Amino acid sequence: MNLQPVALTVAGTDPSGGAGVQADLKTFAALGVYGFSVVAVVVAQNSARVLSTAPMESETVSRQIGALMMQMRPHAMKTGALGEPAIVLEVARAIEDFELPPPVVDPVMVSSSGARLLSEPGEAAMRRRLLPLAAVVTPNLAEAQVLSAMRIDSVGAMREAARVIHRMGPRAVVIKGGHLGPDQPAVDIMYDGKRCVEFAGERIGGASGAHGTGCAFSAAIAAWMARGTELEEAVRRAKLFVARALKYAFQLGEGRLMLDHLRAGSEEN
Repeated sequence: MNLQPVALTVAGTDPSGGAGVQADLKTFAALGVYGFSVVAVVVAQNSARVLSTAPMESETVSRQIGALMMQMRPHAMKTGALGEPAIVLEVARAIEDFELPPPVVDPVMVSSSGARLLSEPGEAAMRRRLLPLAAVVTPNLAEAQVLSAMRIDSVGAMREAARVIHRMGPRAVVIKGGHLGPDQPAVDIMYDGKRCVEFAGERIGGASGAHGTGCAFSAAIAAWMARGTELEEAVRRAKLFVARALKYAFQLGEGRLMLDHLRAGSEEN
């Protein structure tokens, strides 16, 4: 009998290892979870910028998921960059057909350097098909503004945007407030349809320029859920994990700060 918790990531790649599938697998491992991975988009990027993207054929994504399901169903899953509507629809279909756990949806739309990682038709497909299946969706401020069609410039606006996004069908919404500005609190807002919970944290110098924080956050939520943790506590622990990874962040060459996933996990375990 398998007692090892398993989490699945369906996302894009990052050759630098700081984001995407590579960072998700590091986060899973750091938190004591075995990682399955399905590549949806091959991204030529480093920690500073995205050079090009090449979405997989939706059938290739389907075959990767199907191969894993021949072995076992994961205990939790997350999605990241999906690229095109056909992939979004294929992932949603697989969740339903294989009765996969409701995913942690990181709605990766545009990279920090401005490159599109999900087409506009893909955004529409995500709203229509993937968000209603989600355990939680974890937009940053820019993504939350796109999804809610609201300007978000305060914690109060974050709360209202979370309510708007929740009406699209996810069980819960977490809006990350790290980019509100240096004069604003570092607060994330979680709304589950009944109440708003604030997760306050200390601002860490240089954190706003770090690479892959959203990937690590959503992957950490999925990891804790794979370990049987309830969603609110999983979000709380994920925020602490990212804070520790930022505390030990380092720079490689001319790139942005890279998270130290493994060192952060060593403090957890």
